[in-house]
Formats: sequence, C-alpha cells, structure tokens
Amino acid sequence: MSYLGENIPKLGFGFMRLPMLGEKIDIEQTKEMVDLFMSKGFSYFDSSWAYNGGKSEEAMKAAIVDRYPRDSFQIATKCPVWIVKTKEEAENMIWTSLKRTGAGYIDFYLLHNLGDSRTQSFDDFEMWDYVHELKAKGLVRHIGFSIHDNADALDKILTEHPEMEFVQFQLNYDDWESPTIQARKCYEVALKHHKPIVVMEPVKGGLLANPATSVRKIFEDANPSVSLASWAIRYAASLDNIITVLSGMSTIDQVRDNVSFMEKFKPLDQDELAVIEKARKAISEIPSIPCTACQYCVKGCPQGILIPNVFATYNRKLVYNDLASAKSRYGLETRFNGKASDCVACGNCERVCPQHIGIIENLRTIAEELEK
Repeated sequence: MSYLGENIPKLGFGFMRLPMLGEKIDIEQTKEMVDLFMSKGFSYFDSSWAYNGGKSEEAMKAAIVDRYPRDSFQIATKCPVWIVKTKEEAENMIWTSLKRTGAGYIDFYLLHNLGDSRTQSFDDFEMWDYVHELKAKGLVRHIGFSIHDNADALDKILTEHPEMEFVQFQLNYDDWESPTIQARKCYEVALKHHKPIVVMEPVKGGLLANPATSVRKIFEDANPSVSLASWAIRYAASLDNIITVLSGMSTIDQVRDNVSFMEKFKPLDQDELAVIEKARKAISEIPSIPCTACQYCVKGCPQGILIPNVFATYNRKLVYNDLASAKSRYGLETRFNGKASDCVACGNCERVCPQHIGIIENLRTIAEELEK
C-alpha cells in the first residue's frame, strides 16, 4: 500500500544544528553541505519557526530556495504556538516562516512539539482548523505534527485528529523499548492510524555516534569500515511507513558520511539487526537509574516533578557520559514542570515506587549536576 512521502529519499536534512560562525550561521558552509546533499538525490529539509531564533529558516532561503528550482526539494517547518500568548501570534507564525524561507508554500507544515501541557495551546488557538485553512489556500501542502510524549498521548491526538496526514517523533534503536520515549509503541500507534512517519533523533542527538566503549566494540567487530551513525540511521530507515529520517548535520563530513550509506540505501539484514540487538542489550547493562516510567511517583508529587522524565535526562549523563546533552534535555523537560531542586522530600514518591529507587537522593544529585 502506498503512503504519503514513500518516494522521498529516506535521508532528510535537519536545519537545527547548522555550522556557526560566532552567533551567525555559516551560510557558505551550509551551502556546500546542501549542494552535496542535493547532488546525491536527497531533497527533504526540516526546520522550525523557533530554530536559531529564526535564522534556520532564513538559512533555508539563502542555501536552498534562492539556489534551486522549487520543485526539486521539500521544505518542512513547524509552529511552536505554546511559546506565544495569543491566537493572532500563533496564526502569524506561518507568515513569518513563509517570509523567512521565501519558499512560496510549505511542503510539510507541522504543529510543533505536542505533548504534556503544550498540546492545550494548539486547542486554545484553534490551530487544527487553521492549518486546514492554510492547506485549502495552497500555502501548505501537507499537515502534521511533531510530538515528544508517550504512545498514549500520540494515540489520543491521532484519534481526535485523524485529518493529520503524518507525524514526527523520536525513534532510534536505543529508545525502541524505552519506558519514557516509547519509540516502538509510538511507531505501532502511527501504523494503527495509518500515518506515515518522519523520524527525528535517529542518532539520539549524536549520542549513538559516540557510545560507550562496550557498545562501540560490538559495531566495530561487526563492520569496522562503517560509521557508528550509519547503524542508527539505517535502523530507522529500515522500518516501514517512513517518509524520511532526519539527521541534524553540522559539518560537511557528517553530510559525506550520511550520503555515503544512504545514497543507495539498503535496509538492515537479519545479521545486522542481530548486531543492533546486541548493542541495545549492552547499553541496557550500563549502570543507570532503573526507572520504568510507571508514573506512580508523579501522581503524588506536590511539586509537579515529572520524575521519570528527569531521570531519563540524567541517564544520558550516566550511560553516555554526555553532561551537555543531559543538561539540554533537562532544561526542556523542566521548562513547564517542576525541577529536581523543587523536591521537598515528602516521600510520597518513594512509598509507591515498585523499583524501590532512592528517588529523593537521586533528585538531589540531579539538581546539583544539571542545574549548575
């Protein structure tokens, strides 16, 4: 059965982590990266109204729109309306994006980062109806949304809004069975609703390109001639119903590597999938907070701390030794919710934790390390 985007090459270019010159995007290097990407037959570019304070969308105009025929590429961008206060501001986001990109129309327009309390903003500002109007006017070609939440939240949104044509969420081999990210469960929900998928974070923000030594050895023993990132991107691209797999490329070398194995893409075979499973098991054996995201602790927390989410961010530091990534993700998770330092040590969480985790002590440690 055919699906939206099945003929789009399975490597997409994420415009969130572009090369920088001080506070400005390095446009000349970005052009070089775009040229290589396009020369190998790839065509999907992803941004957002919010990336780099709008500079990402402006870079799209300079590096892509002003230099290539409009029908030779797809532009995707997003509206994070939960950061504005009025319906008018929310509706104006598309016009800002169109002006910045100069694209004339947006191929894939997404309601940005649904999940938790953020979803309510899209309801309050009637954005579901608004994006339909944009499509009817020809300003956008396809409408969908990105989400950072669990499978139940995704299922609820797709049930309430079957008119959405596609969905974008985090999917990689490490998060496939994650109790917080729930990549496999989200994937199955998308299939149930017959929605094609744009994959984000296939390399988990770069973490899977530089895993622990024990994990690295598994991949290098299997095939020392390919990059670690290639395993992660090919894993996601091998799944059914995928529009494209986004890679947030920051250097020309990253583009060279990605196009080298995706230009003539071959899905992972059974032997390669067995290597992935072995690596996944090795990651799970690295010491971390053993939270299963059952959510029992969240219900009784008087400070509104999403404890499993907070633990998941800290596990990035424990498993991958990447403090910067842990801090960045922690900032996102606690932007609208309680911080680890808000804990009042009431003990409600520890009384109901089936894993008997020392939650209070862990939150104290996380506050010391991630809130500096």
